[in-house]
Amino acid sequence: MKKGEREMILIRNCRMIDPATGTDGLRDILTDGDKIIKIAAPGSIAQARGAAGAEGFGSLRVIEADGLVAAPGLVDTHVHFRDPGAEYKEDIKTGAAAAAAGGFTSVVLMANTTPHVDNEETLSYVIEKGKKTDIHVYTCANVTMDMAGDELTDMEGLARAGAVGFTDDGKPLMDARLVRRAMQEAARLHRPISFHEENPAYIVNNGINAGAASAHFGLGGSDRQAEIDMVRRDLSIGLETGADVVIQHISAREAVELVRCARKKSARIHAEATPHHFSLTEEALIRYGTMAKMNPPLREEADRLAIIEGLKDGSIDLIATDHAPHAAQEKAKPLTEAPSGIIGLETALPLGLMNLVETGALSLLELLACMTVNPARLYRLDAGYLAEGGPADLVLFDPEKEWVPEHFCSKSQNSPFLGQKLKGRVKYTVCRGKIAYEEGEG
Repeated sequence: MKKGEREMILIRNCRMIDPATGTDGLRDILTDGDKIIKIAAPGSIAQARGAAGAEGFGSLRVIEADGLVAAPGLVDTHVHFRDPGAEYKEDIKTGAAAAAAGGFTSVVLMANTTPHVDNEETLSYVIEKGKKTDIHVYTCANVTMDMAGDELTDMEGLARAGAVGFTDDGKPLMDARLVRRAMQEAARLHRPISFHEENPAYIVNNGINAGAASAHFGLGGSDRQAEIDMVRRDLSIGLETGADVVIQHISAREAVELVRCARKKSARIHAEATPHHFSLTEEALIRYGTMAKMNPPLREEADRLAIIEGLKDGSIDLIATDHAPHAAQEKAKPLTEAPSGIIGLETALPLGLMNLVETGALSLLELLACMTVNPARLYRLDAGYLAEGGPADLVLFDPEKEWVPEHFCSKSQNSPFLGQKLKGRVKYTVCRGKIAYEEGEG
C-alpha cells in the first residue's frame, strides 16, 4: 500500500496510551477511513479483512506493534512554516512532512509570514495549502495589523474565516491598553491569544543570554528581566479579562513561578515549554554557536530545571516546538547577525522521552498529555485522543530505539541535535486513517 492511499489499518498488540482517558495498556486498534472503529484487547479483533473488501475501501494493512507505543497524533500549537514569503527556508508541504516524521498529525502555524496573516486573503491561502498536505494544518492570525503593535486586526472576521488563535509571535506587544482590548476580543471569540514575551528595553543582542554566554562572546545579551517584565504584565491582564492566554516559549525560572501563581487563580492561563528550553542551557550556544541561538535565549541550568518542574506540577501545560527553519547561509552569519530559531518537529518526542521521562520528571502519560490532549483542547481541535468513533490520527513509536539524525525532512537543517544520538523513534504516523509517515520510507 502506497503512502497516502486509503486503507483499513489493524494495529496489533500496541501499548496504547491515551492521556484523555488515562488509558495505558495493551490494545489492538482498527481504523477504517478517517475513523477509529474498534479498540479492544489484543487478539480480539477478528475478521477485519472481510470488511476491507467493502466498496470504496482499500486492503487491510496489519501493523505488528509489539514493543511500540500507540498514542494520539501529536499536536504542536507553535510552528513556523515560512509560507508565504520565505519558502526557501520551509513551505507548508515540507513543514507538514517534517511534522509527520516527528509524529505530529496537527500543527498550528504562526502568523509572522510575508505577507502577515492579518487579512482573510493570506489566511485563506495558508488554510487551503494546508489542506493539500498529509496532516491537519491550522493557523493563527495576527493580533495587530502588519505586526506593528498599534492597530488590532479584524479578529472577528479572521476567526470566522478559520483562524484558530491569535498571536504576533516574533514581536512583543508593548501597548498594554491594546493588549487588554485584544484579550477582551479573544475571550469574546473563544480563541486563545499567545504572547512573545521579550521587552526590548532589556535586550542588547537577542538570542544570547545575559550571563555566561554573553560573557563568553564578549557581547551584550538578553537579560532575563525582558521576559519577566512582560509575563507579569500579561498574566495580570489575562486574569482581568478571562482570556485563554498563552505565554510562549518560557525560558526564565521567575516567569515559571509567575505562571504557577496565575494558574492557581485561573485555568485559562497557559504556558509553553519548548524541547530546547527543557533540554539545553546557554552552554549549548557556546558550543554550537548560531545553531543554538533562539529567542528567548537558552538560559541557566536553574532555568532549565524550573521549566521541568513547571511541567511536572502542571504549571506549564503545553510542549510546543517553535519549529523555526532558517537556511544554512543565514545560520552561517556571525552570531549577532544570524537569525534566531531552530527546527524541532522531528526531535521533540525523543527529547521529551530522554529529558523528561527517563529522568523521572514525568510519566510517559504526562509527557504525551502536554503534546496531545492539552494543546488540542485549548485550540478546540478534534484531536489529541484515541477513541472508537474518534479521528484515526495516531503515532506509533519505539521509546527504546536509539538513532542519530543525519538529515531531517524539514527543508532546513538548523538544529544542534543533528548528528547527536537520540532515543525514541517514530515508526508510523497515521493521519485521517492514512500512513503519513513510515520509518525508512521516502
